[in-house]
Amino acid sequence: MGCDGGTIPKRHELVKGPRKVEKVDKNAELVARWNYCALSQEKLRRPIVACELGRLYNKDAVIEFLLDKSADKTPMEAASHIKSIKNVTELNLADNPAWTGDKESIKGDKYDDIQSARFICPVVGLEMNGRHRFCFLRNCGCVFSERALKEIKAEVCHK
Repeated sequence: MGCDGGTIPKRHELVKGPRKVEKVDKNAELVARWNYCALSQEKLRRPIVACELGRLYNKDAVIEFLLDKSADKTPMEAASHIKSIKNVTELNLADNPAWTGDKESIKGDKYDDIQSARFICPVVGLEMNGRHRFCFLRNCGCVFSERALKEIKAEVCHK
């Protein structure tokens, strides 16, 4: 049963070392950045806006943030640079036809593929899941992958 005199404890059994720092899963962080609002932490739903830093927000969350200027409310770090609605651009996103996220009934036995994206690049067809870089045009709000912008090499929107 142990400790009956026949066992000699080793040093690693008696001395506790420093705790290991928990590492954040990079894939989970990317999925959260592309699927959830940076301000309210809710799922992204249309209309979706983006700031000049590339963070995605629900438009209603940004409007509520701008309207609520009470003294007891501290400014959120994720949106402290947004001073008016002119600082954000409404995005024109292309839906992914292969995405079945909200279409199916959610039960406990369903496999949820976190790498499947809700939106795609309309030119190349890359999914917006965090693996590829995406850009948006400030004047029209159209979203393209960086690869598509390099291939097109045009200064105007393709639409």
